[in-house]
Amino acid sequence: MSYSATGPGAVSDTTRQANAVSFAFFLVILTALVIRICVTPAILDEVYDYVREGGAFYEKIHVGTYLLLLLLPVALFSRPVFLRGDEIVKFRDLVRFCGLLALLVVFLVATGRAGSIGNLVDTYLVAGAVGLILLAQNPSYRRLIGDAVILISLLSAAIALFEVATRIRIFPYSEGEAAFRPIGLAGHPLNLGLICATTIGFVPMTNWKPWVKIAAMMLLFVATAAAGARLALMVATLEVLALVLLVPWTSLSRPAERKAKLAVLTLMLVGGVALFAVLASGGLLSRFANGVVDDNFFARTDVYKVFDYVTWQDVMFGTEAAEIIRIVNDKLNLPFIESAPIDLTFQLGLLLAVPFALLVFWLIWRLLRHQPRAAWIGTTVFLLVALSNNTMSQKTTVVTLLVVLLVAYAGAVPSGALREAGAARRRRSPQ
Repeated sequence: MSYSATGPGAVSDTTRQANAVSFAFFLVILTALVIRICVTPAILDEVYDYVREGGAFYEKIHVGTYLLLLLLPVALFSRPVFLRGDEIVKFRDLVRFCGLLALLVVFLVATGRAGSIGNLVDTYLVAGAVGLILLAQNPSYRRLIGDAVILISLLSAAIALFEVATRIRIFPYSEGEAAFRPIGLAGHPLNLGLICATTIGFVPMTNWKPWVKIAAMMLLFVATAAAGARLALMVATLEVLALVLLVPWTSLSRPAERKAKLAVLTLMLVGGVALFAVLASGGLLSRFANGVVDDNFFARTDVYKVFDYVTWQDVMFGTEAAEIIRIVNDKLNLPFIESAPIDLTFQLGLLLAVPFALLVFWLIWRLLRHQPRAAWIGTTVFLLVALSNNTMSQKTTVVTLLVVLLVAYAGAVPSGALREAGAARRRRSPQ
């Protein structure tokens, strides 16, 4: 039996073929994203001069970034993109962000400052590109990618706990340290703490079962402590409380919600004391032995004395990174520049650093529009922790991770929530 080109069999075959192509492209996107997140700088340094001194400027870009940037035109122009409502606004905002950032990169290259574009491309331009790629997918694929990113964070947390238990690192780590700290898939203990603390805020937005969400949040919280990221741990503690108290439970009436939250809060306080006792006995809170205000704290404040040793031209227009590091090492006796504002000021110059910072915060603000409270809480945690050191001025994947989570779960309602809310309203309504 044969079918005409316009018959139902042909339509069905065409639909199946389109779905197969969409799924294959989804897998390609996910693979590129996994490479960008999981291949750490130390691993990439084994292949080419990614972080270490030397090498051409194009070697300072992550292979995952190249893959994702190549996928962007394919995602946007290979097939129609259907957007509606707030998705259109987010798409335009991401296009503006990527366009302005691309102009900045071109300007820096044209003025002979190609060495300053590494973190702009690897941290920010690729984050905007990933946001556009996700918006070009259907909502179910976006959510799957968001779930995959959270699962990667959970895998990183599990690896970190294994490293703590065995004192063996799975992936290379070249930086010196006074005490052993795990890195998981994050490449650095501070990045591990930041990623785990940020991801906690987005776990409630998944469609997972409640007990799975609780277990995931607990794993991420313990890994934050294991990372020795003190500020991340303190903020994550407040984050969990905020998620319980501020995020509405749509399946319950207001009186029932208040009672349930009070019960959960009581259990959390009791369980929290026990958990911190276990963490302390396991040595995971050793970084708090000298309090919060210690040498690491002063390293983040003393670095601002660098302005005493530079000219106003260096501040306004930027200067060589090697010269600033030499001043920090020799004059201030500090091993690193633990400050994103300092880093960006001398990388770009104040004239470009201020508009750039405003552009980044503008994008985050725009992506947060119409988002549920959990997304606001997770993003606030990200900003508080990331701005406490030089994360935002380095080549890192954490900004991409944040953009993925904000786009993947934008406007999403966990499955069953509307049904449960409707059932609750019917129970409250008079018969």
